[in-house]
Amino acid sequence: MKIPSILVGVAGEYFVAAELSRRGYIASISLRNTRGIDILATNQSASRSITIQCKSKQVVRKTWPLNEKNEGFVSDDHFYVFVTFAGLQEPPSYHVVPSRVVSDYITTTHKRWLSTPGRDGHKHVDNPVRNFSDPDNQYLERWDLLGL
Repeated sequence: MKIPSILVGVAGEYFVAAELSRRGYIASISLRNTRGIDILATNQSASRSITIQCKSKQVVRKTWPLNEKNEGFVSDDHFYVFVTFAGLQEPPSYHVVPSRVVSDYITTTHKRWLSTPGRDGHKHVDNPVRNFSDPDNQYLERWDLLGL
């Protein structure tokens, strides 16, 4: 059963918050109008806090669509958690990635894409779409990177 993408996004945020709580951290889902931040998380002693942006999908591929705005949203305390829902009977998978890694990746791969010819041999036209990928699962379940 395919669910609407807005619900996939909401479910992803709640699953990430639940996973953080399960690991002993304090997680709060932010208001919908908070640009680029879906979850605020801290350790129990409140000595370290971080922000998280969740990107969720139902398709089992290791690529997540982003926007050109994600190239500049970088902080040592900001992370992305890419969530994949494989089906109702399967637990979601989480790729936990520092924002600097995401920014560098999408900037580099987009420049490479622009410099290569398209299928018809013509030059690609620039657009705001960016894609992050983790083909080797380097960031799969890397909750330790949060430093909480």
